[in-house]
Amino acid sequence: MYLIAGLGNPGKDYEHTRHNAGFMVMDRLAEKLGIQFDRNKFKGKVAEGRIGSEKVVLLKPQTFMNLSGESIREAADFYKLAPEEVLVVFDDVSLEVGKIRIRKKGSAGGHNGIKSTILHLATENFPRVKVGVGAPKHDMVKHVLGKFSQEEAEKMEKTLSASRDAVIAILENGIDSAISEYNGFIAE
Repeated sequence: MYLIAGLGNPGKDYEHTRHNAGFMVMDRLAEKLGIQFDRNKFKGKVAEGRIGSEKVVLLKPQTFMNLSGESIREAADFYKLAPEEVLVVFDDVSLEVGKIRIRKKGSAGGHNGIKSTILHLATENFPRVKVGVGAPKHDMVKHVLGKFSQEEAEKMEKTLSASRDAVIAILENGIDSAISEYNGFIAE
């Protein structure tokens, strides 16, 4: 069993912003699996389904980005999952728009949602899918809470779908296979 958590901020004001890339991937994954976020649990929105033979719980924490780890920890504890069974999908400003990077573990890299997750799981050893949202030109907060340009939005459609497929590949074929298939991805 896996917990797949997509990070973002709740509410209409944050929809379609760079910081909500994780939520957007979760929405595409739920649609592909034919499931819905129909429950509120673990301080988040939850959907349950299967990827191949694996039962999966999709989670969109509703705690706001900086407290994402609270929601993830509650769900991981409830299902008695090890950190290696928690896959986190989130935006990454160190990757250009259109890129994906899969990692088995790692530091927060300045991302507050990942800092919170590391704090609450008490480890950096959990897999993640990073979705490139481009580097800020000036103000970081305005950048991550801002919307994509038209050109970027077109690239992001492809990137979000590829990120969804990368999550599925991790569960179906293993993370090493998914890394070699998706870490070179760049949306044109």
